[in-house]
Amino acid sequence: MRSRFEAFRSADVAWLLASWHPSTRPPTLDLSDNPTWRGLQIVYTVAGGPTDDMGIVEFRATYLRPGGGVGVQQERSRFVREAGRWYYLAEV
Repeated sequence: MRSRFEAFRSADVAWLLASWHPSTRPPTLDLSDNPTWRGLQIVYTVAGGPTDDMGIVEFRATYLRPGGGVGVQQERSRFVREAGRWYYLAEV
């Protein structure tokens, strides 16, 4: 989750698409209106440990609003591990 946040922060489309599971990955990703991401807080996790093949992460990400102030995106995301690598599946 933290690496996906950093990829959104730096608008690294190639990494984001590579980290997305092929079954749910969009063909393209447009980050031209990507906000300025400020911080990430992990609210809780379910599974996702060293011996798990699936996990859920709830997070809050803060960003700067174009007109001023701070916005918050809160989401629960599902991940799956295949061949030792974690992939983002979808929002839960």
